[in-house]
Amino acid sequence: MPAQDGHTPPLVSFLAGGVAGGVEALATFPMEFAKTRVQLRTQSGGSSSKNPFVVVARVFRNEGVRAMYKGCSTLVVGSIAKDGVRFLSFDAIKKAFADPETGAMSPIRNLLAGMCTGVVASTFAVTPTERIKTALIDDARHAKRFRSSLHAVRVIYQEHGIVGMYHGYAGTTLKQAGATAFRMGTYNILKDFERSHDIEQNTAINFANGAIAGIITTYATQPFDTIKTRSQSAKGATTIDAFRSILADDGVKGLWRGTTMRLGRTVFSGGILFTVYEQVAAMLNPVLK
Repeated sequence: MPAQDGHTPPLVSFLAGGVAGGVEALATFPMEFAKTRVQLRTQSGGSSSKNPFVVVARVFRNEGVRAMYKGCSTLVVGSIAKDGVRFLSFDAIKKAFADPETGAMSPIRNLLAGMCTGVVASTFAVTPTERIKTALIDDARHAKRFRSSLHAVRVIYQEHGIVGMYHGYAGTTLKQAGATAFRMGTYNILKDFERSHDIEQNTAINFANGAIAGIITTYATQPFDTIKTRSQSAKGATTIDAFRSILADDGVKGLWRGTTMRLGRTVFSGGILFTVYEQVAAMLNPVLK
């Protein structure tokens, strides 16, 4: 991905992306947990509290601190796979979209490359792991059937087959296509701008670039994230049913439920993700190049 010379080896992209994804997921999981709880329905059919801080306080009081990390291991493993695949495939796809004569990437080409990368990541890594993470968080509120991530995989597979692992695929793929387009595209646009203006690259600049990319990504893709979460609850639902339930509960504004916590997470996660990626890539490049 964003190596200074533009030629990061595939293995470096995969390893650095995977490490960055795991660190980012572990560091920001409490915000992801709160966002997911806000977006899920209660047993009575309505939505839970709209205030993520109230949700966190209530869970801490009633269920303890361990409950706030339900599904964390699944998200970390999924993020390692997702971001390894994402950074690796973005590098390969970016070459296909580059100008054949100059090798340059325009803003539109960056966004299109990111969109294609999101589809790849959703298919091979994101949808199954997000399905398990969301089902674990939802199940912990009521039925408490799932003893672990692996147990959840077995139960969902036994009840729904492999299709059950891909509940919410449409919503997840739309979200990933949009999120990766805006996140990777924006980051690369900023990097290209900084290089053309001889702005020195350092940790603070990398973090700021990632945070800006995170803000843009959140507002542009929040409806897809809300639909995805409803689709991937413990019971599971089709994308259309999830969309209808959101409109029935809260109207159009319900599509942006959880924005506050997701915004908090994506600002930090964007900064952490790209900063860690750049640092790990810089360490691995001399060894694996």
